[in-house]
Amino acid sequence: MAELLVGQVENMPPQLRVAARFILDHPKDVALMSMRQQAHQAGVSPSTMMRLARWLGLEGYQELRSLCARALRETIAGEPARHCIEKDRASRYSTAGVVADALAAQISSLGEYAPQFIAAAGLLARSRNLFGFGSRAAYPVARHFVHFMSLMAGGNRKVTLVSDMARLSSDVLLHAGSGDVLLAVGMSPYEHTTIQVARRSARQGVGVVAITDSSVSPLARIAQETIIVTSNSQSFFRSMAPAFAAVEILAALTAGQSK
Repeated sequence: MAELLVGQVENMPPQLRVAARFILDHPKDVALMSMRQQAHQAGVSPSTMMRLARWLGLEGYQELRSLCARALRETIAGEPARHCIEKDRASRYSTAGVVADALAAQISSLGEYAPQFIAAAGLLARSRNLFGFGSRAAYPVARHFVHFMSLMAGGNRKVTLVSDMARLSSDVLLHAGSGDVLLAVGMSPYEHTTIQVARRSARQGVGVVAITDSSVSPLARIAQETIIVTSNSQSFFRSMAPAFAAVEILAALTAGQSK
């Protein structure tokens, strides 16, 4: 299994390359975890894992899992089944390359959520006023959104960056209501202030678009439209690059739908 992947990994698209590296690095997880769990751990979509299996000429992902399980059973003296190629790969792939490939795969996977982007952009395009909110690491993403949307704001539409201070955010959104839209950005661990602002806005009749990392996140349950992005990274921090890319996709689509 390892030899099959290593032989083709150089020719794979970025997303498949990330999935392949996850399989090479975590053969036990592949054998024991569900495909959806593996995709989440790798930072790619489940459909990417399916495409990887087809790329390798297999009938489906279950066949790939079976190969990994077989390799695991053949492990000798507790060493990984891929021990024969471990040193070679370590010398060929730099940390920078691994991280760059992971980011490229995460951003590329956003294209799979085109219907959600189109629906969210439609809501933004029809809005009276726009607000952007994010706390801590998500704050720059909200600011990025406000910057782009301000460039295309016309007429009496106002685009406002909401402070991540609870009192100030309440003041800014005090008169927001039906016809207005809030873009709320939040990743795990979810900031209480972000959830509070989104929930209060929804109660006032404000349309809420969420950029978050799970379909079951608190923001997704509040939002009218939700964009799911991956925030996993190859390092100790959560990556915000996919969220920034999502904002730019939304801005481009909104510009196309605005009158």
